[in-house]
Amino acid sequence: MLEERLTELEEKIQYRFHNRRLLRQALTHSSYANEQRINRFADYERLEFLGDAVLELVSSDFLFREEKDMAEGQLTRRRSSIVCEPALAFCARDIALEEYILLGKGEEATGGRRRDSIVSDVMEAVIGAIYLDSGIEEASGFIHRFILSDLEHKQLFYDAKTILQEMIQQEGKETLHYELLKEEGPEHAKTFLVEVMLGDQKLGSGSGHSKKAAEQQAAYQALLYRRQENPAK
Repeated sequence: MLEERLTELEEKIQYRFHNRRLLRQALTHSSYANEQRINRFADYERLEFLGDAVLELVSSDFLFREEKDMAEGQLTRRRSSIVCEPALAFCARDIALEEYILLGKGEEATGGRRRDSIVSDVMEAVIGAIYLDSGIEEASGFIHRFILSDLEHKQLFYDAKTILQEMIQQEGKETLHYELLKEEGPEHAKTFLVEVMLGDQKLGSGSGHSKKAAEQQAAYQALLYRRQENPAK
């Protein structure tokens, strides 16, 4: 069953491992390793450390070549927005990576599979695993396919709150505010529903497993709506 799931994931990420143990390790959370009494170095943490470094190198190289007129400080901020935890989790969920993570029963029960911190760590661990399995070229290919692709759209999502705030300020309108409409679900796996408001006008709504994530989604929906209404924006 596990081998079938690994094959399914390999097809999704368009990479077949020579050493499949690396992929299993990249997907193994420490709670699962402890529960199964696996060697303490068999979880994803060391691979995540390596993948983080590979991701930083590849994304830095990409931005250096693509953004020829961007100053060092701007490049650093842009890279940070691409490789930050919510951004990586967003990219990982595009390929449903969270469904393949091996979690202990306790971590599963407390909503670990939905946690950005875990999902983003596994994304970096997969990068580290590919790097060890085949080198920088294949790892770079994975990063370009699933993290550095469609950056304009992803950037709109990553920086939605900032972009929307700056847009409203430029228009000289009232200050934005976010209203929490409701929260539901058990304490360890709550879902929050939020609206972004401009005065009494609703601009967008969003939901997420934290207020911050819900606000980001609401801002993103507001930006998409404004772009549809006025494509020049």
